Amino acid sequence: MTSAALAELVTTAIDAALAAGREILDVYAGPIAVERKDDHSPLTEADRRAHRAIVAALEGTGLPLLSEEGRELPAAERRDWPRYWLVDPLDGTKEFVRRNGEFTVNIALMERVTEPTGPEGVAVPVGGVLLAPARDLLYYGWRGGGAWRQEGPLAAGDPLAGRQAASRRLPDAPPRAVWTIVASRSHPSPETEAFIQAAEREHGEVALTSMGSALKICLVAEGAADVYPRFAPTMEWDTAAGHALALEAGRDLVDPHTGGPLRYNKLDLVNPWFVVR
Repeated sequence: MTSAALAELVTTAIDAALAAGREILDVYAGPIAVERKDDHSPLTEADRRAHRAIVAALEGTGLPLLSEEGRELPAAERRDWPRYWLVDPLDGTKEFVRRNGEFTVNIALMERVTEPTGPEGVAVPVGGVLLAPARDLLYYGWRGGGAWRQEGPLAAGDPLAGRQAASRRLPDAPPRAVWTIVASRSHPSPETEAFIQAAEREHGEVALTSMGSALKICLVAEGAADVYPRFAPTMEWDTAAGHALALEAGRDLVDPHTGGPLRYNKLDLVNPWFVVR
């Protein structure tokens, strides 16, 4: 797929994310009722409304869609898709419930790169849109087109050239004197603490910064942090959009055990542990 074709699809995904963001903020403005899924993770009406908005906005692309809030799809069906959307309608539901603004809409455009012959992943992200609606902050990018950050006011339907003119290309953070690690507030772990201690032995002084949802990946992509270790469970839809942005910013999401990049559309959609660097 050409860079121009990818850009067109990412433009559609931006409008889809903005539509989902409007639904999320409408729920955010009132009382938030929280249900629990079978895995005990939180679910709100904002998750459902954002999912419906994204499905409607992306339907015209003709590509299949795999969403956290959609129906469970057989692996044999989804792993045959040459291209598809991978969506988390509301990443950081805990942050949403806490009303700290650190939640996102994640939409990734995925492309199969190998035939499904085993349990390993067969797809990679080639486009990504990540919207933080409470912050009026948008990240977007596609293969060969770079990764971009746009601060509000954000409007749907803007031509891509105009949007890029109002955006900053990543990485764009000023140089830092101190090596910086971004870590999760919601998912601390002993392994993360060990990683931090090893970094202190290697780099001396180390700064820590925390952020919710996939915004942690964006901090590394934009150069505001050097590394993000994640030694706790995540799903493929949690990381794919941010992964696309990281790749275009010269970073990657790697498995610390193999050193290889994360791959997607595995038999099991749970990610391995990873490090963004």
